Amino acid sequence: MIVGLGIDLAEVERYAFDERQRAQFARKVYTAEEMAYAMRKRNWPERLAGFFAAKEATRKAFGHAIPWRAVGVSHEASGKPIIVLLGRYTELIARRSIVAIHLTITHTATTAAAVVVLEG
Repeated sequence: MIVGLGIDLAEVERYAFDERQRAQFARKVYTAEEMAYAMRKRNWPERLAGFFAAKEATRKAFGHAIPWRAVGVSHEASGKPIIVLLGRYTELIARRSIVAIHLTITHTATTAAAVVVLEG
């Protein structure tokens, strides 16, 4: 049963930060794992936009704000992206009787999109 659904779009150009802006924004929004992953990629602004869209879609699926850095995007060995809740926010999964969090991210040179489905 679906207990939550969220979608978000992000414009890639908004994430093409210079080094100082990137560091400042990263401290507020991204996990160290997300930054390391994005910076290994040639088109890293697309990855940062996709991660932001995934975080916002997760917040929408839960129906309330969760701190940006408490929502992490990680990857399975296959490369499939996954949502990981961090800190005390891991409790939301049990409290909402969620058995799976499904995530898909896509991006082009201009736009990133993410969809999150909470399965109960």
